[in-house]
Amino acid sequence: MTLPLEDIKILDLSRIYAAPAGSMILADLGADVIRIESPQGTDSMRDWSPFVESESTYYFTANRNKRSVTVDLKKEAGKALFLELVKTADVVLENYVTGTLDRLGIGYKQLKTVNPNIILCSVTGYGQTGPYCKEPGFDPVIQAIGGLMDVTGFMDGEPTRVGVPIVDIICSLYTTVSIMTAIRARDKGGEGQHIDLSLLDVQISSLANIASSFLNTGYISKRLGNQHNNVVPYQVFQCKDRPMMIAVGNDKQFRKLCEILNRPEWLTDEKFSTNSSRVANRVEMTKQLEQIFITKTADEWFKLFSEKGIPSGPVNNVEQALKHPQVLARELVEEVPHPTLGKIKLVRNPIRFSKTPITIRRHPPLLGEHTVSFLLEELKLDLQEIENLKSQGVI
Repeated sequence: MTLPLEDIKILDLSRIYAAPAGSMILADLGADVIRIESPQGTDSMRDWSPFVESESTYYFTANRNKRSVTVDLKKEAGKALFLELVKTADVVLENYVTGTLDRLGIGYKQLKTVNPNIILCSVTGYGQTGPYCKEPGFDPVIQAIGGLMDVTGFMDGEPTRVGVPIVDIICSLYTTVSIMTAIRARDKGGEGQHIDLSLLDVQISSLANIASSFLNTGYISKRLGNQHNNVVPYQVFQCKDRPMMIAVGNDKQFRKLCEILNRPEWLTDEKFSTNSSRVANRVEMTKQLEQIFITKTADEWFKLFSEKGIPSGPVNNVEQALKHPQVLARELVEEVPHPTLGKIKLVRNPIRFSKTPITIRRHPPLLGEHTVSFLLEELKLDLQEIENLKSQGVI
């Protein structure tokens, strides 16, 4: 089966999560993604617990459908080998501190002399310009600097980071979109170009309604725990057995809620009849709802709300989420063969194509697993040349 991006070759120098997760999406779509790693193994994700035997489960999350080739870019022979690979590549992806590639002699200027059509995508904490451009950027630091932590958590608690590396995750999507767009622009008669993606830029652009509220009214959003700054009721309530989330997004849904809860008087009460009035009287509205929700289980409430089309759902832990009947029906978890572990379980790509389905074709590669085969097939080196490179520590 022909995959959408199977004619695209990506040399992936990136580490940790944001950029590798982006290249993994492209690999899922068929691109030939070759991880270029140090022979000593410098991707910290390989070292993060928990492990299955000696393999990191964190590393699994961003590296399926790729190959791993080890090249020491600090050695002249390694740099020459890499530039040879660039000649036939479409994209180089990297997330070193700004200026590192230039220092190694493989920056955009050098790459485009070898291949004028090459696309270099640089994912950094703060971008290629500005006073912070040389600072290292990690997801929780960007959540802090970018305003996300200040609006996450409870009003009387400390600022809280999101429980997954959300800035990295969003940046991985921008990585994918920007690379595909640059490829499209090049294929329409343009040239390659340098993509400058910053975690901080991504975070600021993801503040959405919170940024818009401040920019246009001066309103600084507050931490409200599981409540919403602009909509009520839109939060977690404790039920008889466990908490659940409800999202009453408009007045029409509120009328349905009043019907379910047998509270028709709320529809004519000026404190509750509109969303604006409910936001203004949030505390009183919430107290009354809390007394009602505690009388039934979360599943009982879900059944009632589902019948009326009100978005809601119990607060699941990870095990409950992965065993949710909808998740099972969509077959979101797949077992994949692995050379040292037998089989591993991975969460599948969520994109569903009707004609070009996405599959997991390769396990997350072991360090340097494809070095020999890649150099034999792609650069037509013989075994003696490869052995010489090994003895010199180049691969």
